[in-house]
Amino acid sequence: MSRLFIAEKPSLGRAIAAGLAKPQKNQQGYIECGNGDIVTWCIGHLLEQVEPDAYDDKYKSWRMEHLPIVPDQWQLRPRKASSKQLTVIRKLLKNATQIVHAGDPDREGQLLVDEVLDYLKLSKTKKAATQRLLISDLNLPAVKRALTSMRSNQEFIPLSISALARSRADWLYGMNMTRAYTLLGQRGGYQGVLSVGRVQTPVLGLVTRRDEEIANFVPKAYYTLDALIPYQNDQLNDGVSFDIRAKWKPSDACQPWQDEEGRVLNLKLVENVAQRIVNQPATVTKAENKETKQNAPLPYSLSSLQIDAAKRYGLSAQQVLDTCQALYEKHKLITYPRSDSRHLPKDHYKQREQVCAAIGNNDKQLSTAVTKADLSLKSRAWNDSKVDAHHAIIPTPKSSGSAGLSGYEEKVYHLIARQYLMQFYPAAVYAEAELVFDIAGGVFVAKGKQMLFAGWRVLLGKVQSQNNEDDVANKVPPLKKGEVHTCREGEIKHRMTEPPKHFTEATLLQAMTGIARFVEDKELKKILRDTDGLGTEATRAGILDTLFKRQLLTRNGKSIHASEAGRGLIHALPNEATYPDMTAHWEFQLQGMTEKTHAYRPFMSELEIKVTNFMQGVQQGPVPESLRTLKSPARPQFKRKRKAKKS
Repeated sequence: MSRLFIAEKPSLGRAIAAGLAKPQKNQQGYIECGNGDIVTWCIGHLLEQVEPDAYDDKYKSWRMEHLPIVPDQWQLRPRKASSKQLTVIRKLLKNATQIVHAGDPDREGQLLVDEVLDYLKLSKTKKAATQRLLISDLNLPAVKRALTSMRSNQEFIPLSISALARSRADWLYGMNMTRAYTLLGQRGGYQGVLSVGRVQTPVLGLVTRRDEEIANFVPKAYYTLDALIPYQNDQLNDGVSFDIRAKWKPSDACQPWQDEEGRVLNLKLVENVAQRIVNQPATVTKAENKETKQNAPLPYSLSSLQIDAAKRYGLSAQQVLDTCQALYEKHKLITYPRSDSRHLPKDHYKQREQVCAAIGNNDKQLSTAVTKADLSLKSRAWNDSKVDAHHAIIPTPKSSGSAGLSGYEEKVYHLIARQYLMQFYPAAVYAEAELVFDIAGGVFVAKGKQMLFAGWRVLLGKVQSQNNEDDVANKVPPLKKGEVHTCREGEIKHRMTEPPKHFTEATLLQAMTGIARFVEDKELKKILRDTDGLGTEATRAGILDTLFKRQLLTRNGKSIHASEAGRGLIHALPNEATYPDMTAHWEFQLQGMTEKTHAYRPFMSELEIKVTNFMQGVQQGPVPESLRTLKSPARPQFKRKRKAKKS
């Protein structure tokens, strides 16, 4: 029997071949193995959506009356750079008796090979018998293990359908909306392309609204009040004394003088309370002392890694993704990087000694941390129910030292390795205290928190002293309910409200992954807490990169801003297109397709109606004011032929 393995990339193909029979012979576009197996590969997507003019010549010119463009029969075409490799696969498929799908273990990797099999008209019998090889680690032992546990490719059809729906939805929405608003811009005198995308535009909307909120922010004065309650610890020989600082908690009767965040805006009110509590009894109505534990954070998904790398090293999302690809494909030091999972299969626990040994060898900064790790511990990271096609990003057992790694590669490897080591450190332990006082009928609260045991936090390098006399927790002594002390005075602090901060790469990625915070619909908000947010792990970096290249977003140091064109576009579009609600709802349905709770056809039908309604609104309305004064870009954002590529 002749097996044909189709990998996503040549690097994966070579790794698979290394786990198969010898001797082997390298051919043009494939590798022949000793037992008759053949390994070939795609070079990313071999196929792409056709341009609108492939459906009808009239679409070569952009005209408002042609919209919406909705294909009756969707078509793909070979990418120019990869047509030769497609021919190689076509020939190999004819002679293969068994097909093995070896795309990357995610939604796009599934579609990438499936669409080639469909395009080359693989028979139903062979398609039904196709197996799925899932590889997350390119090192030989991991590849050999994967080769012994292949699954039926039929199990992953829902994943492929979800990816197909995403691809077609992006084309349908992006192509029509971009043409419509670019044409509107031209009527207003703007000569650039106003790119609209299912995901990119709500992201642009987030930045635009944040910029405008900051620009229009008017600071307001507000006031806080602390009751200062003298305390002396007579149990200590030195008789340590200090003020317990208890914060006033305004009653419901104070609401007319508070803002929506509970801040008191009326100085006279605060001064009145401050005068009333001077030299008054402070009775303890609640006294709570407890120990709390903080477990180590889970290993990284791609987004969580991108966020931490942006905060610590100032790396962009694209730089982190590119660095991870090199660590995975070239150096084989980490597992599959485009993962949205933060958990590991239980079987991986067996490799902890080899992985930790590799970390100690590859990252000298962590060598001491490796020796102090307790490998008998098992964190919540190992959970089979949270893992399917791919797992969290972790180091592989490969020990090669850091020689040959670039500066970025060393930094990103260090983060991934450190996060893995945290799984073998105990929880951090804190003492938390809370005292509630009744003073002249008012409620005053003192809270404190002190680290007792650093646990996994020692790996962060910044651990506060466990016996710091200035620690806030030391200011909340162990009083008992019913004790009465005396409030010496009230201390008023004059403060000013502050505007929100501009988005940075890290906070924008956090917003994209935690998009539920920006969604108004309560039901949708609830659903989104369990889904991926805006975009996917594999696409977020590219979406941000696209917005910068198309001059809709700009950078000023670490801060990210909307450009004039970006702001103009957001104000021209209907609100529904610029807020995350609609797109997040689509993401939920796409995720539902992978879980068989949603179907392809209703999703696409709903989208076609939505796009048609948007086009009618554009065709019947005037040029929006925000597009009439835009300055044309200094240089083209992208080549004319690439206008179809939307996100």
